[in-house]
Amino acid sequence: MRLILAILLLLLASTAHAYIGPGAGIPVLGSLIGIVITIVVAIAAILFWPIRKMLKRGKNKAKTQENQSSEAETAVDSASDEVVDAVISDPEENK
Repeated sequence: MRLILAILLLLLASTAHAYIGPGAGIPVLGSLIGIVITIVVAIAAILFWPIRKMLKRGKNKAKTQENQSSEAETAVDSASDEVVDAVISDPEENK
């Protein structure tokens, strides 16, 4: 019975001639903008994920090639460092 009375009161309500003002609309607009930005960022993150993976793979391949070439250079550098250390540590012994 109460439900029927509540529905009748809602249906028979007359319009209120009142000014709401921008104070009610601005927070709603701000919330709507926040929700839209959140959705756009989420979609962009999902779409950018495969691109980021491809970029990382390309960097890893470049690093692997760079590491292989730098390992050879490191071996030569370490051998020359050992020679320099031997000369510097005991110069009388090398005479």
